[in-house]
Amino acid sequence: MGMEVFKFGGASVKDADAVKNVAQILAMYGENNLIVVVSAMGKTTNALERIAMACWNGDTQLFRNEVNELEQFHLTIMNDLFDASNEMIYNQVKNEFRLLSLKIEQPRSDNFDFEYDQIVSLGEIISTRIIAAYLNQQQLLAVWEDARRLIRTDNTYREGSVDWQKTDALIKERMLPHFEKNRIVVTQGFLGHTAEGFTTTLGREGSDYTAGILAFISDADDVTIWKDVPGMLNADPKWFDNTIKLDKISFKEAIELSYYGASVIHPKTVKPLQNKGIPLYVKSFLNPSEEGTVIQESPDFDHLVPSFIFKMDQLLISVMPKDFSFIVEKSLSSIFNTLDKLGVKINVMQNSALSFSLLVDRKKVDLEKVIAVFSDDFKVKYNEDLELVTIRHYDQATIDRVTVGKEIILEQKTRETVRIVMKDQSLS
Repeated sequence: MGMEVFKFGGASVKDADAVKNVAQILAMYGENNLIVVVSAMGKTTNALERIAMACWNGDTQLFRNEVNELEQFHLTIMNDLFDASNEMIYNQVKNEFRLLSLKIEQPRSDNFDFEYDQIVSLGEIISTRIIAAYLNQQQLLAVWEDARRLIRTDNTYREGSVDWQKTDALIKERMLPHFEKNRIVVTQGFLGHTAEGFTTTLGREGSDYTAGILAFISDADDVTIWKDVPGMLNADPKWFDNTIKLDKISFKEAIELSYYGASVIHPKTVKPLQNKGIPLYVKSFLNPSEEGTVIQESPDFDHLVPSFIFKMDQLLISVMPKDFSFIVEKSLSSIFNTLDKLGVKINVMQNSALSFSLLVDRKKVDLEKVIAVFSDDFKVKYNEDLELVTIRHYDQATIDRVTVGKEIILEQKTRETVRIVMKDQSLS
C-alpha cells in the first residue's frame, strides 16, 4: 500500500460543508495510506493573532470577547457535523478553549513571539481534532496525532528551524506505527516544538512545509496541496484577469516562483520533495477530479508562459553615508548585519556608489526603528505606497501590460525575470 500526503488549508475547512467535502475527497483515495495535514479553520489564525495581542496587552475584555466568538464559530461547525451523542469531541474542543481562556490570568514571559506561538497554534489543534472525529464518524479509520510531538525545532519562535535528525526519529517512532491499524493520520500544519516541549510555529503559511517534511521522512509517493484554485496559476486572480493554469512545472521553476512570492506554495516546501524526487500536486478541493498542476524534477515541463507575482504595500528604504564615502564591502557587511538583527526580510535590493536601497513589506518592518538604528552613520530616505511586480518569462508586451498608469521607481532584469518597483501615478 502506498503513502500519500495531503494538505488542506483554512479555506478548505472553513465551515461544516467544507469539512464534509474533505471527507468525500479522502474517501476517493481509499487504496492508499494518507497523512492529512490541516490548517486552522477559515480565518481562525487571524482571530488567534488578535487574541494573542489582547493577552499580551492585558486587555481582558477584548480577549474574552474574541475567545468566546471563536469558540462559538467552532461549535457552530461542530453542531452541523456531530449529534449530541458524540460527546468526546465536544469535551476535547471545550477543554482547548478553557485552557485558552485561562491564558489571560497566567504570568507572561517577556518574549511576545513565545506567547504568540503558544496561543496561535491552538487553531490547528482544534481543527484537526474536529476533522479526525468527523472522519471516524464517516467510518474512514482516522487517528489524530499531535505535530507538537513530531516536528522538533530550535527556539526561534514564529519561525522555527527544523532539527531534521530528531524530527526523523520522532515521526518514525510516533506517527508511522499508526498505519498498522489506521489508514489516515490527521495532524497539524505549521506547528513544532522545542527540546523543552514548548510549542513553536514554522512561519505563516508553514503548513505546506509540514507536508513536505512528513513526505520526505515517510518516503511518500507524492504530496497534494488542496486549494480553492484549479492548480498553480500564472498570476493571482485577485490581481489579474485571464489567468492561465500551469499544467506541469519543474521543481526549479516552483522554487523561483515561490521565492519571488507566489502564494500557492510555501518557499521551504519544495526543497525536501526535490531531494527525494517526490512529485507535488496542486489541486482544487472544489473540483477534486480535475488534473491540477504537477511539480516534479523535469526541465522539459517548463514552458514560457509569463508568470506574474504582485506584492503590494511595499516600502523602499535608501541609506547613504553622511560623509559621502563609498558604499563598499565593509559598509554592506555592516548594513546586512544590522538588517539581520532587526529581522528585516528584503524583497529587492540595489546599491550604487553612494547609496544602498532595499524594498520590504511595509507591514513587516518597524520603520522608526530602522531609521533610528541607521541614522548615526547614514542619511535614511524612504518611499511608501509602492508595488512590486515580478514577471518570469517576460517580454516587452508583458512589461507594458503591468506598468500602465504607473511610475517606475526601480527595474531589475535577468534573462528570465524582471522585477519592477512602481507607484500608481495617481499617488505620485
